Amino acid sequence: MEKQRVVFVHGGGSFGAAAWPKQHGFALDYDALFLRRHGFDPVAEPEEADLAADVAIILGALESGGGPGGHLVAHSQGAIPAMLAAVTRPELVRSLVLVEPACLSLTAELPATMAYRALMEPLFEARHAMGDAEYLEEFQRRTASAAAGPPSNEDPQRAARRLRLQAPPWEAPLHIVPGVPTLVLTGGWEPLYEEIAGYLRETGALHRTAAGGHRPHDSPEGARIIRSFIAQSGRPQPARGTSAAAS
Repeated sequence: MEKQRVVFVHGGGSFGAAAWPKQHGFALDYDALFLRRHGFDPVAEPEEADLAADVAIILGALESGGGPGGHLVAHSQGAIPAMLAAVTRPELVRSLVLVEPACLSLTAELPATMAYRALMEPLFEARHAMGDAEYLEEFQRRTASAAAGPPSNEDPQRAARRLRLQAPPWEAPLHIVPGVPTLVLTGGWEPLYEEIAGYLRETGALHRTAAGGHRPHDSPEGARIIRSFIAQSGRPQPARGTSAAAS
């Protein structure tokens, strides 16, 4: 039997398989792909964020498996292109898992999002005039209690440069949600992410919490929740009009 594809989209720190240490076991039961978003490369210099390029990378991974798409799992900033990919090609997405999604454009008028934007917008506007280390220090100072990033698996100077090149999440052209089975997993620690999760829950998503702060997928419970949801979503559905049991 052909394995179903699962595509993992990292956030703003570690990338590729290093961003998903507790999900490596998916490769035993699924065709698992751990992507690198645009500008995230272990050798090449960091580049400006490119949302369209990220969406194209995700769609390419979903289309290349030979089957009818796959499951999509995304963390933090990676949730933005993942949702846009699902909105663009919902027929390719069997299920969508969003871990602490930074989809601030959906909740632009809600209080926690407005407070975060007010805090961070001056820094984003000044980022091209700042040095990498200076920007990183100020970013960490402002987000100490708001949106801590995951650890990076590369040289700190390169990680700082890449962070400075990321676009403000509230500017993303994401204003609708895809009509696919969706799970939102949060750590229950930060009002910003709980606000986004609440919005998505009201649009039909399933919301679960697990310990682990900004990386709940690293906890045993978080990893179990993700695997269980994907397994359930991947089961064949009964054809419409057929009964569950013979009469």
